[in-house]
Amino acid sequence: MAWADSTLNMTPGVTEISNEVYGLHMYALYICTGIGVVVFGAMIWSMIFHRKSKGFKPATFHESTKVEVLWTVIPIIILIAMAWPATNTLIAMENNDNSELTIQVTGSQWKWHYKYFDQDIEFYSVLSTPREQFDNRAGLGDTKGENYLLEVDKHLVIPANKKVRFLITSDDVIHSWWVPAFAVKQDANPGFINEAWANVPEPGIYRGQCAELCGKDHGYMPVVVEVKTEQDYLAWVEEQNRLKDEAKAAEAASLNASLSMDELMTLGETTYMAYCAACHQPNGLGLPPAFPALKNSPIATGDVNAHIDIVFNGKAGTGMQGYGKQLSLKEIAAVVTYERNAWDNNTGDTVQASDVQAASSGSETTTEATPVESAATETETVEQAAPPEEDLSKTYSLEELMSKGEQVYATRCAACHKATGEGLSPAFPSLIGSPIITGDVSAHIDIVFNGSKKNPAMAAFSSQLTKTEIAAVITYERNAWGNDSGDLVQPADVDAASAK
Repeated sequence: MAWADSTLNMTPGVTEISNEVYGLHMYALYICTGIGVVVFGAMIWSMIFHRKSKGFKPATFHESTKVEVLWTVIPIIILIAMAWPATNTLIAMENNDNSELTIQVTGSQWKWHYKYFDQDIEFYSVLSTPREQFDNRAGLGDTKGENYLLEVDKHLVIPANKKVRFLITSDDVIHSWWVPAFAVKQDANPGFINEAWANVPEPGIYRGQCAELCGKDHGYMPVVVEVKTEQDYLAWVEEQNRLKDEAKAAEAASLNASLSMDELMTLGETTYMAYCAACHQPNGLGLPPAFPALKNSPIATGDVNAHIDIVFNGKAGTGMQGYGKQLSLKEIAAVVTYERNAWDNNTGDTVQASDVQAASSGSETTTEATPVESAATETETVEQAAPPEEDLSKTYSLEELMSKGEQVYATRCAACHKATGEGLSPAFPSLIGSPIITGDVSAHIDIVFNGSKKNPAMAAFSSQLTKTEIAAVITYERNAWGNDSGDLVQPADVDAASAK
């Protein structure tokens, strides 16, 4: 079957760009083939019909202006003929203008994290091929499935016939996001954002892989993109929002639940095998020194809060990443319980979701409260946290605006434009001395309030921040990092600009 499906040539792909790339490949191949036929044909003909045994004597000339001009001009013409269409295609591949959907793709060892900029949707996509199929050291592995090492638990879903922009980065080492059918292969570099795009006309499932050697499980980092019709895509978005609401409700319920040791160990083992066994091994012996053993380790047998913290937040400078965004509180509680009681650790500790919440937030647990009491307290908290009505007529000093603006910037803007304002070029440009920051104040207000149509990575903050917060962060940006414009933007200025 493998031989039947194999080809000796590139595949055309499904997008317009991928077909252009295939056409360029064939165009260059035909030119190279023609050159090869002419050059080697002349050589072979000369060797056969001008050989010494037939009495031919070699020419004695040393130089020929005509020949030198010909073998210089002809290659230049060939190179121009090849470079012109190639340049046009490369420019088109880099042109992200008028994209209708922006997705951030973050590589990490060894999974992909997808974040939809225009939707409150983000998730991790992890290899779903059972470990028994590829961890086959004893030669007794299970039969390989249809999409061996090319299937994941959650597909990246995009709409058909829409220009989708990908912002590709990494949170650890260099990866490479590659989908051959789209002619998209872009490196994911930590601290930098590369861009790519695709407009897929045909719904379907398209598969790819990480194409950069990124560590021991490099081969277990597939990419699966599911292209849906626009109607099906909108239905998928609604389903994701519903699942997110259900997950929040389940998370809230888990804070008041108390699972038994058996329940925690069962869930913990499943979670451990899916997320931890690749590095720390199913037997807990790890792969020292990069991935230390958990069996009898100080972390797994010591302070339980320290154990929760390292699973939830990870450990900087090591391969231990944080799972606070990948796993629910219940799953983290279960896997910590499992690690503390498996492989003869036998600490007897049972960790509940409420313990994880308390350890990760630094607050004390309130598991003694009944669900009814917790719900009432939650309602009271929401009512108490409701912000007062905004006073748009109030005038703030530069010091007040800078102080508040720095707080807003750190929580809302620094992830993209960096705390130093240097940005992550080219998707998130530098704010130091930029035309937006040092130019017209109204244009600055507009791009923060309404976002950018040209660069969808710049989201609108009108629904996320108050007008006072927007005024403060704009003032901060116009006066921080040596910009020193001296401009003060008040809430009334934002209100007036947003009303236009």
